[in-house]
Amino acid sequence: MTSESSPLLHYRLFSVADGVLGAQGSTTCGTDSVQPGAGPVPRKLSTFFGVVVPTILSMFSIVVFMRIGFVVGHAGLLQSLLMLFVAYAIIWLTVLSVCAISTNGAVQGGGAYFMISRTLGPEFGGSIGLMFYLANVCACGVYVLGLVEAVLDIFGKDSSDPTNTLRSLPQGYGYSYLYASIVLLLCLSVCLVGASIYSQAAFFIFLLVLLVLLSILISFLAVGPLHVIIRHGGNVTFIGEYTGINSSTLHDNLHADYSLDYTTGNLMNFATVFAVMFNGCTGIMAGCNMSGELKQPSRAIPIGTIIAVIITFFVYLILFILTALTCDRTLLKEDYGFFRPINIWPPFVLIGVYATSLSASMSTLIGASRILHALAKDDLFGILLAPAKVVSKGGNPWGAVLYTWFLVQLVLLAGKLNTIAGIVTVFYLMAYAAIDLACLALEWASAPNFRPTFNLFSWHTCLLGIVSCLVMMFLINAAYASGSIVLLLLLLGFIHFRSSSSSWGYISQALIFHQVRKYLLLLDVRKEHVKFWRPQILLMVANPRTSCQLIKFVNDLKKGGLYILGHIETGDLDTLPSDPVQAHYSFWLSLVDKLNVKAFVDLTLCTSVRQGTQHLLRITGLGGMKPNTLVLGFYDDATPDDYFLLDAAFTPGLSPQDDPFGVDATSLQAHFPPARGPESPRSFSSEDYVAMICDALKMHKNIVLARAFPSLNRPESLDSRSHMYIDVWPLDLLRPQASAYVDVCSLFLLQMACILNMAASWRRYQLRVFLCVESRSGDNNGSFWIAAEAKFRELLGKLRIRASIRVVAWDSVAALRIQTNAQPGLTREPISSEYLTAANRIVAEEGGAESAVRFLYLPRPPADSSLHERYLEELKELTEGLGPTLLIHGLTPVTCTEL
Repeated sequence: MTSESSPLLHYRLFSVADGVLGAQGSTTCGTDSVQPGAGPVPRKLSTFFGVVVPTILSMFSIVVFMRIGFVVGHAGLLQSLLMLFVAYAIIWLTVLSVCAISTNGAVQGGGAYFMISRTLGPEFGGSIGLMFYLANVCACGVYVLGLVEAVLDIFGKDSSDPTNTLRSLPQGYGYSYLYASIVLLLCLSVCLVGASIYSQAAFFIFLLVLLVLLSILISFLAVGPLHVIIRHGGNVTFIGEYTGINSSTLHDNLHADYSLDYTTGNLMNFATVFAVMFNGCTGIMAGCNMSGELKQPSRAIPIGTIIAVIITFFVYLILFILTALTCDRTLLKEDYGFFRPINIWPPFVLIGVYATSLSASMSTLIGASRILHALAKDDLFGILLAPAKVVSKGGNPWGAVLYTWFLVQLVLLAGKLNTIAGIVTVFYLMAYAAIDLACLALEWASAPNFRPTFNLFSWHTCLLGIVSCLVMMFLINAAYASGSIVLLLLLLGFIHFRSSSSSWGYISQALIFHQVRKYLLLLDVRKEHVKFWRPQILLMVANPRTSCQLIKFVNDLKKGGLYILGHIETGDLDTLPSDPVQAHYSFWLSLVDKLNVKAFVDLTLCTSVRQGTQHLLRITGLGGMKPNTLVLGFYDDATPDDYFLLDAAFTPGLSPQDDPFGVDATSLQAHFPPARGPESPRSFSSEDYVAMICDALKMHKNIVLARAFPSLNRPESLDSRSHMYIDVWPLDLLRPQASAYVDVCSLFLLQMACILNMAASWRRYQLRVFLCVESRSGDNNGSFWIAAEAKFRELLGKLRIRASIRVVAWDSVAALRIQTNAQPGLTREPISSEYLTAANRIVAEEGGAESAVRFLYLPRPPADSSLHERYLEELKELTEGLGPTLLIHGLTPVTCTEL
């Protein structure tokens, strides 16, 4: 293919620090564009600062400070530990897939969306990416609402304690929404300035969180027993007990005791509590999103992510156990912020809660906006996300930030953290399942370029990760899970309908290749049986401008078999600088798409059309899928209409949609030459044409000659009330005395007509078989005709072919057949023009205007090549003016009467 018609990638040298091959100045394989004149982005972050810190902060968030008591109080220690192990099992399986994919190439902006889209293709990538974006949007709302809940827990006005001046903030749904909007506005201002402010503060927040956690652990050991007074407004007061480490307290907290959640008033169960707890484990891809800033991404992402997951797991495990050892149920269920009153310095916990909540809110807002920006740049949703492409001079996608801020503002209408925790968890689980699916597909496809440096995974871990994610989705909330799958399918259909194309590669193609190769090896030609015969067709096309009707007709005739469009370019490769055929494939494939036929394309370069046809008959196909039938257009002087000028799909400016691979109607019009006029010379002679028929028969291929198909009226273009017929003439009309109705060729004729009648668009057409019968001496009442019809009807019954039989009196035509001895050197008798004209007239009159297509018996060409031209003239006279006609010669048995 020439450089003008295909992208040319210039790769820079492999860098040990990068760990991947990057395209210089190219966005073919990525989403991040390179600004003109800008140098490569410096990679500065180490494993600790680039992966461990952001991942731990994202995984802790509000849950570690505000929902430990909620989980243990309702689920008990045993079920809490079960939830923890299940959550981290899912997380661990997904981490293995993340590490494998991220070490197989550079992960650019978009995180999970980038990995899924570049692995599974635009449909799955776009739909899962948008759902992962929505998960981040809802997670941001969770963190903001959690922060507001923590603030109101301390500073919210309490009518039962009017003397406490610290609790002065008005409470209620409207006030909570106002406070949440103010917090979100603060996050928005930081994101509009840029992510650099957040990244600079991340390490300080990380140290602060570690200090707060350390103080909590020390408090469990240092603080003695105490009573905690809990007020929820009005006169409702509870007294919680902090007992210190106590075996009785542990015993009381071992088992589940699900009750009403005081923040929402809903009855809790295993699924709802797990959904809240799982929100503390959803930040595992924070390090992947930093891959463009890492010094050694292929090393930093797996090591940093695994370290972060291990640290957070043990922190949660220790907190669960210490909480169950020291706090009674009342304290855990009625005060989710119980860490503050039992701490050696209560304000310290507040600082940690506010810091982690703000950090997680800004992190998810920034991450979500980057995902949306990547989606917008890939143009999968068209104008809907066009404003999200807008960036500042410094590269900050403020359009996507504003989009995300608005959606989070809508999420805040939920009012309570626990209300939206379920949908957040379901969306995250679906995204994790998609990542496992991407890794599984790469592993099953056995693609040579899938060689990640991280090897601690297998297809078993990927499959187990997918199953566990899907199971937990439905256990948490079947309605949310079903809704998310429906949303996924709708998004898949939308993106597929837009026919978005990409240069990312399609994993589906790799999987199909892998499976097809395997099954082709299993398809053994030695095990073929006549019961399962189907036509496998090679249609030779000179110019598709005049062959489109025939191409579409043969598509109806293939009955699920192999269908190949063959074309021959005449020339000598020795005299050419390059093979011209390679550049033409994209145009032929686009032609197949526009005609909506299920066909392969095979092109070849040869010095003659005859030799090229021989080559294609020999080499086309693979294994047990090779053509058994050759279809040729008829050799005559007709000048058919140019189909490209009649169909809107090929008219520039009228085509409903351009080809997704870059070949539009204008390009097709320009590529294929105008239709041949009467004065235009052919690229091969009539002798060569008949020789091609002989070649096919010698190679044991069935042969079909198609005449007048540009005038075919397809079923969908006709009135549904029209009565049209498929006519079959199973007798060799050129040599009627030398053939029988039940020979191999006539049965092949019947089979092909029956196959056409089985096609969906041709089912309303009726099959007619014309039985040409001559009178017998002594048969005055026509009993011979009746017996012939009955015998043939019995044959059709055994072959399960539903057709009407029409007996045709053949005496007048047979009388015109010249009976002479074969001339020396000839293998056939000469046929008079009078006989051919009479036979043609009978076929035309018997079929009438209601015949949509006729199937005629094609006799073998004469062995003497000097008679080839006369043979072709006889076929022309026989089929002149009959409309769409197929002349067929079959060599192989194709039907049987046995079960």
